[in-house]
Amino acid sequence: MQASPEQKVQFLELLTSHRGLLYKVSRVYGRCAAERADLVQEVVLNLWQAHPRYDSRLKFSTWMYRIALNVAISWRRRETTQTQHLVPAGEEILENAADLETVDAGTDSDLALLYTSIERLDELDQALLVLYLDGLSHHDISVVLGISTTNIATKIGRLKQRLRDDFRVAGHL
Repeated sequence: MQASPEQKVQFLELLTSHRGLLYKVSRVYGRCAAERADLVQEVVLNLWQAHPRYDSRLKFSTWMYRIALNVAISWRRRETTQTQHLVPAGEEILENAADLETVDAGTDSDLALLYTSIERLDELDQALLVLYLDGLSHHDISVVLGISTTNIATKIGRLKQRLRDDFRVAGHL
């Protein structure tokens, strides 16, 4: 089925108004700028393919988060499987990549520490924290992740404590 011009315009408007969500998810699941760009493209493709089935009774951002997180988690698993047997080309390449990541993380050390802490979490906790930090309600997080609101509240409390501990150890509190 071919999309009408109106459907394309509607999709692009919704995508543009919620593009920050894409960048948040890609920042958590992509390790470098190139990976994040690839992930954003893959999420957008999946959103476009799923758009005809979008139920307008749901908030677009909730629907978009569900797809973006599922794609990101699958993408991360696939990337990990594909790269687990690679051997680095040399120490200077790794140092250069580390320099790029430092520039990419920006100068805000609290933000860099937050992303480092998030990277150490398992996939579900990463998704939960991204949704929480984006201001979604416990109910909306529950809809996206498919777990109870009580479980959401408990996990958020534990994640907050873990982040406080990470910041305290790093001397940021």
